[in-house]
Amino acid sequence: MKDAENPTIYLKDYTPPNWLVEDVHLTFRLAPQATRVISRVRFTPNPDADGRAFFLEGEDLRLIWCKINGEDVTPQVTTVGLTCEVPEDSFVWEAEVEIAPEANTALEGLYMSGGMYSTQCEAQGFRKITYYPDRPDVMAPFTVRIESDMPVLLSNGNKVSAGDGFAVWHDPWPKPSYLFALVAGHLVNLPGTFTTRSGKEVELNIWVRPGDEDKCDFALEALKKSMTWDEEVYGREYDLDIFNIVAVDDFNMGAMENKGLNIFNSSAVLANARTATDANFERIEAIIAHEYFHNWTGNRITCRDWFQLCLKEGLTVFRDAQFTADMRSEPVKRISDVLDLRGRQFREDGGPLAHPVRPESFQEINNFYTSTVYEKGAEVIGMLKRLVGDAGYAKALDLYFERHDGQACTIEDWLKVFEDATGRDLAQFKRWYSQAGTPKVTMREAWKGDCYTLTLTQDLPDTPGQTDKQPQVIPFAIGLLDPSGEEVVPTTLLELTEKEQTFTFNGLAKRPIPSPLRGFSAPIIVERKTNNAERAFLLQHDTDPFNRWEAGRQLAKSALVNMIGDGADPDPLYLEALTTLITDDSQDPAFRALCLGLPSEDDLAQTFADMGQTPDPQAIWEGREALRGAVSDALAGDLATLYNRHLVTEKFRPDAEQGGKRALTNSLLVLLTRRDEGAAAQGQYADADNMTQQMGALSALLANDLGSLELASFADQWAHERLVMDKWFMVQVLQARPDLAAGVANALTQRPDFTMTNPNRFRAVFGALSMNQAGFHHASGEGYRLMADWLIKLDPVNPQTTARMCSAFQTWRRYDTDRREMMQEHLQRIADLPGLSRDTSEMVSRILG
Repeated sequence: MKDAENPTIYLKDYTPPNWLVEDVHLTFRLAPQATRVISRVRFTPNPDADGRAFFLEGEDLRLIWCKINGEDVTPQVTTVGLTCEVPEDSFVWEAEVEIAPEANTALEGLYMSGGMYSTQCEAQGFRKITYYPDRPDVMAPFTVRIESDMPVLLSNGNKVSAGDGFAVWHDPWPKPSYLFALVAGHLVNLPGTFTTRSGKEVELNIWVRPGDEDKCDFALEALKKSMTWDEEVYGREYDLDIFNIVAVDDFNMGAMENKGLNIFNSSAVLANARTATDANFERIEAIIAHEYFHNWTGNRITCRDWFQLCLKEGLTVFRDAQFTADMRSEPVKRISDVLDLRGRQFREDGGPLAHPVRPESFQEINNFYTSTVYEKGAEVIGMLKRLVGDAGYAKALDLYFERHDGQACTIEDWLKVFEDATGRDLAQFKRWYSQAGTPKVTMREAWKGDCYTLTLTQDLPDTPGQTDKQPQVIPFAIGLLDPSGEEVVPTTLLELTEKEQTFTFNGLAKRPIPSPLRGFSAPIIVERKTNNAERAFLLQHDTDPFNRWEAGRQLAKSALVNMIGDGADPDPLYLEALTTLITDDSQDPAFRALCLGLPSEDDLAQTFADMGQTPDPQAIWEGREALRGAVSDALAGDLATLYNRHLVTEKFRPDAEQGGKRALTNSLLVLLTRRDEGAAAQGQYADADNMTQQMGALSALLANDLGSLELASFADQWAHERLVMDKWFMVQVLQARPDLAAGVANALTQRPDFTMTNPNRFRAVFGALSMNQAGFHHASGEGYRLMADWLIKLDPVNPQTTARMCSAFQTWRRYDTDRREMMQEHLQRIADLPGLSRDTSEMVSRILG
């Protein structure tokens, strides 16, 4: 992990490219081990650059020849690119290189997956295809000729010609190289059409392997919904004649927004009632929307450099969250997003991997595709929208598209649009992009006469490389209720801009009960002296759905902390309040299902760490099990009735209404299985005609140390369905008891259908092991050893997946001495690996600090 081998790139060192590209012509002569790529690129001097030096990125390429203006040249070639003497003015560069897609297990650049050619060029994969200025601020139209005996040949843009063994595609919209895409293979398509609001008919296709045709309908409809929504809400119309989506089995990410040719992990496309759960359907709908929305927020307007990654990702995540809220349930979506944010991004903010939404440096950009960039980046957009209002936001977005279409932009460009559209000074708000960490806001209250006084104090803790941080702009939404539960002050947005500020509410007849941070109006931690009686009151009366859920969550956490730390009995106040909510059929079933969920093991571990106590993973697991048993007892008289009342028996629909009922019944089934020795779960498993109910029953059985027969029959039934088998691998590790989790994971890796070259299968086992906190952190250290062993095996094959999986160790410092020493030992074992990839090297060094 020497600095010379992994040079650090800094935002402050950005310089414009010396040369711009007017157009690109590529010819691909595909062959598994010897693909030839011929490039013809017209370069022109950049008037904004200070120099004329010529450098093209290129890695793992065999250069055959190159020419400038038709004349042979001999460049200086290194392992990272080439340099060459070039004319003073515009010129044409031509080159031919050879690459080996079949040997490309890193799944970056042009590679083969199950006999199909595919690409992944974001962030820096194009340099593994040909020599080129592989940076996002160099944009050009592309023309691509593909020569192959494969029957389906796809690239960006519109198809302009085709014949026996070839196809030519032209993308008229200037794009950076990271948006280039190519697919060639034996594929079948589900076709469709979409008519834009201006009357243009767009051809749509979902391309899949033969045999997967019955899993495409939902994806096609989700695409149409996304196109309609983007027109209606953001005024954005699609700009090509065709839109293609391709499902690929071996893919490091969820999907990629390549212009006109979106390449998806097959798990983010393929779905029908028998093979996909409600969660799968919702995820597919959201990812298809996300990648489609990138057409404008990412493609038409892209990033100047990779430090601006949050410009496209934060905005597009925010847009896809709006879409899902409109398509399904806004409160449920908000709660789900906050659960994810707290579970992943808050942990990132509080540990060695903390970094600003816009990082200031990196060694490997792939390591900054993080929850901070994506989810916290989206929260920053949401705060900005709250501060300027709906009308101001709409005006600013219209100006953004008008002013910056076809450009590579920065966060400064983005904020300037809002300042110009609304007249608001956003200099202080910009700190959200530059300061890492999760702000903590302390509430102090006073009551005198008819006046309620609220004092808010903000603090942003130190993070690696950052201390003495400045106050940020925090939109703090609050409502006030009187003791009868009536709302006396509706949701009001306070703007906290100083280290400490006081706000007053006059004319109140009685001391109010505050409902703070409604809708989770900012990604912060609120610290306030309260009690369980008040939490129970808010759970019953709060008019803000998020805060009702939050009150229940805090009640559960309080109960668990007392049970785990002090050996207390389960809090009857929590059990009573929860029973009242769960048995109230006027409440959304999906909302009730979320309220039945307990704080995660990781959340509780961090809670104990914040209290200055060393978390005990085994005690936390036992405490959650005990509270789950107490909830089952409290609901004993209602469980069967509630379960039967909400059990969906009609034909499966992947919509919010049915999905909410299935979520509730599956949550109830886990509790019911504790009481009926699995009878209801076994019946649901046997009768299930959809994957949500089948997996729900299997999970409930395994969570209660039952289900061995169902587990075996599931594998027999679904052995031919790779994505369903990923679920089978995952559920066993997730539900394994702590002392068995590492052994279960290890046994699964010995199966012939386990392969580490497929990221989905690898994550199904080792992602699940990292989520089974008590199992991963078992005192034996077997979870650590097994994880490290496999990361060492995986790194030479797929560095990106390896680096991301290393985050399982990021909280190592909060545990006891024995666990810390074991984790540090295994991290060092990875760090000392000869030839360790740049991706993993940077990640491990940051975790070790």
